[in-house]
Amino acid sequence: MTQTLDAEVRLHDAHPEQLPAWEALKSAAIRLQSLQAKDGSIADRAEVAVACGHVDTIIESLNELGPLFPHDATYHEALIRDLEGWKAGGLQVPDFLDSLIEFQPQLDRVHGRRHLVVFPMYTQNGSSNRFVEAVLIEVLWPDFIAELETGDYSNKLFVPIRFLDFTPGYDTNSAVLFPETVAVRQTPKFTWGAIFADREAARFRRVVTAASDITQLELPDEARELIENQQLAEETFVMWDLIHDRTHMRGDLPFDPFMIKQRMPYFLYSLEELRCDLTAFAESVKIAADDDASDEARRHARLVQYAVIFDRIFRFSITGSRVRNYDGLGGQLLFAWLHQNHVLHWTDTKLTIDWEEVPGVVIALGEKIQQLYWRSIDRPKIAHWLAAYELVSETVTPHPASVWAKGADALPLDGPPRGLTDAVLDDEFPLSMFFEALDRKMKDVIESTAGITGATA
Repeated sequence: MTQTLDAEVRLHDAHPEQLPAWEALKSAAIRLQSLQAKDGSIADRAEVAVACGHVDTIIESLNELGPLFPHDATYHEALIRDLEGWKAGGLQVPDFLDSLIEFQPQLDRVHGRRHLVVFPMYTQNGSSNRFVEAVLIEVLWPDFIAELETGDYSNKLFVPIRFLDFTPGYDTNSAVLFPETVAVRQTPKFTWGAIFADREAARFRRVVTAASDITQLELPDEARELIENQQLAEETFVMWDLIHDRTHMRGDLPFDPFMIKQRMPYFLYSLEELRCDLTAFAESVKIAADDDASDEARRHARLVQYAVIFDRIFRFSITGSRVRNYDGLGGQLLFAWLHQNHVLHWTDTKLTIDWEEVPGVVIALGEKIQQLYWRSIDRPKIAHWLAAYELVSETVTPHPASVWAKGADALPLDGPPRGLTDAVLDDEFPLSMFFEALDRKMKDVIESTAGITGATA
């Protein structure tokens, strides 16, 4: 490629995804993916020369696109060195540690800042292959979020973003860009985590629109505006994610509440994710009532409350398989809690919610989970697991065949913890009749959200 970018930089500065150099890079990455094995190496050694040509195209494109991303210059220089080193080594298992260390988007959270990111990586909730993926992203950092983050809601690692374009690994349900997914020789200290708020907002809007129509739920005016306005929804999800993300390692926690490498019954992950969401809900109630908060912060705080309720009960509950679906169970628990506390009603095939009563009921569930966590440091691990199961099963009915539901006497308490985890059914807490019916009507809508972005909503 001999193209000169000078004129095109001026012409297309607002649309890097439209440049021929980006299309060339994206096309080369896709062709390279077709030659890669799961670990990122080239599967057929006879194809190494062809694959090297695709790597060369990626390098040329990065050099051409570089002037559009001066803030990424150090990262792109390291990226090119890693690509060249990978090629020189015969495209074996990739190692992009050096360039990963140089990519530090959390240090440059400016609204509208764009990044061109290329790594061999898997995409959570998408591909588990460490293929070379390329993604153009834009940072979302509105003023009211900057104010919250510099105040009581500090989260130096959090980077909210939106899609401009991407390779097939992101044409999925994946809504995160995490450094731990990148192929590296050793695990570095992770210093950032990016969440695609535009995808979260877009699928939320589509799902809630359909679900509210199906259930005949009359939405309050602010909630209606939330599902009709993509930008408003994106900003709302940024606020929700900011508070949720910082909650994971704060509060009266069990020693190791959410380490995925530790094999625990999936309902414990359900409670941890729900705890963080209910904390975001409770903090939003505080912010909405805070006269010292900005008008935008108070407005979005009210919207976060609707977002947590609707995303949890309408999307989380019926998204994904029924195999240890911890997010699904969290949604089921919230729905059942609202219903059993008489603020959510399903009468004459119509859903109604007593919105004035909702905050107190939701906060009460959050406090119940917090109390479980507070007690946990005084309990043995297995006792904590049993207490957590009791909390969930008091509200969500277990499967009739459940061993756990029979109580401690039926469980293998004298063996290693793995025996208890294995005793949990894949679908320990099946969908209620309400959700079975909703799932049938919503299945096509849920499936249609794969790959959705703010631009395609």
